[in-house]
Amino acid sequence: MSRVQLALRVPDLAASIAFYTKLLGTGPAKLRDGYANFAVADPPLKLVLVEGAEREETRIDHLGVEVDTTDAVRAATTRLGDAGLDTDVEDDTTCCYAVQDKVWVHGPGKEAWEVYVVKADADSMTKQTGSSCRAAQTAADPAVTEPSGAGGCCG
Repeated sequence: MSRVQLALRVPDLAASIAFYTKLLGTGPAKLRDGYANFAVADPPLKLVLVEGAEREETRIDHLGVEVDTTDAVRAATTRLGDAGLDTDVEDDTTCCYAVQDKVWVHGPGKEAWEVYVVKADADSMTKQTGSSCRAAQTAADPAVTEPSGAGGCCG
């Protein structure tokens, strides 16, 4: 099953979790420090909430398409490259408390999109050394230079 991912950076994680639990009729599938995600069956959606700065308005962090297999990520990489889009591939990367294979592209407004598969849970938000995830988030929002508990890469 594929589903669209919407990752939001929110100023009040607890209030956002409460709101989206009511809106979506289901609680978070994964809840960690500064992070929550909802795996919604109907409509198929992965909603990711990443704790942002206090008093900052909620904004899109990045967008994505979650797929079932690494082969699906590779097929998307080929398709996107053949369509003339610049791709940034990450294999076995740790993002948003998950080990993932993914490919990034950017829309005309610099919005970051990922096609990814979650391979396993992880104990940390991102790799300690950083990764292209940080570059993708920084490209989407040049004001972001240090992790705030967010990876811009949330499975």
